[in-house]
Amino acid sequence: MEKRNEIFEGEDPFVIAQRWLNEAEQVELNDPNAMALSTVDESGMPNARMVLLKSVDKDSFVFYTNYGSIKAKESFSAGKVAFVIHWKSLRRQIRCRGTIEREEGAIADEYFLSRSPLSRVGAVASKQSKELESRQILMDRVSKIQQEQGNAVVRPAFWGGIRIRPVELEFWADGDARLHDRFRWESLEKNASWSIKRLYP
Repeated sequence: MEKRNEIFEGEDPFVIAQRWLNEAEQVELNDPNAMALSTVDESGMPNARMVLLKSVDKDSFVFYTNYGSIKAKESFSAGKVAFVIHWKSLRRQIRCRGTIEREEGAIADEYFLSRSPLSRVGAVASKQSKELESRQILMDRVSKIQQEQGNAVVRPAFWGGIRIRPVELEFWADGDARLHDRFRWESLEKNASWSIKRLYP
């Protein structure tokens, strides 16, 4: 295979993803870890929303959410999701398709406790994606939890991580005259090695 230029250098897509994220953190003004997550409902109707990528691990990506949310329910129902991260400042993006599993043990506990006390209270108070009659009802729930638990709020069972294990990753970088560079890493079987292909722009 041809030699890839330096921003695509390496055989491990997770190493490249972490490197690109590190570079984005130096230049993106807001939320360099923001990604558009796509799911489908039971009828196949797609949904998309922005979430925050919280870790790039050796074989997966993790974000956190309320398990009662629409995104979580659709993720678990289908067993698979897709996401795209676009960094306008770097003129790069990563696309991913993969299977998912819950991350609800010590790793999720540790992340939850790293959040600010008010963010933890908000996570407990919110019935995410459910209809809310007024903002005051939400603020009353927040106040009640603060009175009952103060700053000692721990992760509830209905809140945790979703770990995405890719079967396909695409790395894209802007090119002159729209002659972009695109490389796809593909591994359709668990623990299989990655095949890497250059794609037409």
